[in-house]
Amino acid sequence: MNTVLIVEDDPINMKVFSKILTKRGGLQVKGTENVDEVMEIARSGNAKIILMDVSLANSYYQGEAVDGIKITQLLKADNKTKHIPIILVTAHAMRGDKDNFLAESGANGYISKPIVDHQDFVDTVKGMINS
Repeated sequence: MNTVLIVEDDPINMKVFSKILTKRGGLQVKGTENVDEVMEIARSGNAKIILMDVSLANSYYQGEAVDGIKITQLLKADNKTKHIPIILVTAHAMRGDKDNFLAESGANGYISKPIVDHQDFVDTVKGMINS
């Protein structure tokens, strides 16, 4: 089964993304903003793709507050997890944000919130899983 790991601090967004991906995409979903849990799931090989919120209000790693950019950097620097596609999902959608975030984080893709086209969202996620 293709499992999508959603790293998101907003419970409403988590619910919406999960529902779209399970109902429309037939994907299995796990969600957390706990960084230790994110690292554990990624290292276990259970996540085929990660949707990463850029702005995380309650995420800490080794005692320090971290955002989605930092978590993505950690995952991309780890030989066990660097192959997992990561899509940044963010409300930061000003001109230049996409390129800056992708360059800084090493992520594979970028989707701006709110998700308007549900089928395009599912197609983007599935496309990254299968590439």
